[in-house]
Amino acid sequence: MLIKSAEFVMSNTDPGLCPETDRPEFAFIGRSNVGKSSLINMLMEKKDLAKTSSEPGKTRLINHFIVNNDWFLVDLPGYGYAKALRSSREKWIKFIRKYILERENLYCVMVLLDIRVEPQQNDLDFMNWLGENEIPFVMVFTKMDKLGKVAVETNLAAYHEEMFKSWEELPQIFITSSEKGTGREELLDFIEGTIHP
Repeated sequence: MLIKSAEFVMSNTDPGLCPETDRPEFAFIGRSNVGKSSLINMLMEKKDLAKTSSEPGKTRLINHFIVNNDWFLVDLPGYGYAKALRSSREKWIKFIRKYILERENLYCVMVLLDIRVEPQQNDLDFMNWLGENEIPFVMVFTKMDKLGKVAVETNLAAYHEEMFKSWEELPQIFITSSEKGTGREELLDFIEGTIHP
């Protein structure tokens, strides 16, 4: 897929105020500090489209971007950031779940996972919740440039082992690096193939 345009549309915490459901939507989500904004910027080839920060948990709204005037890329707040107030975390979780469950044009959730970190319970719980609610999703591993090939394979094997405890078949897996652009073509081809099978 050639990215011709990628523009910010709106931010909010009310799924009912999101743009019209007339275009396919792909939502990006992961634990705080997983490198979500950097990945989005790499995919769109725009340095500051999604705001990056050294402070985890910076994204606190549902952010819509229109790509090629054809589909929406949605940047969702990260989960699992301990410094956020419990009341704030619960509020975020509520509107994120409402968005995911009720958004009619949500084609796929891109669950971002840090390849350097062993399987985390909140990631596993979130993916199980998606599965239980029959929400299509893929696993997108980030920061692969930070590890050697053997370590990447070891950590992937750990995820396979953990996932197969509750899954008969795993969703599609992508391995990416925002620094090197790894996985960009594969992810964009997946999105294009999902929109135009």
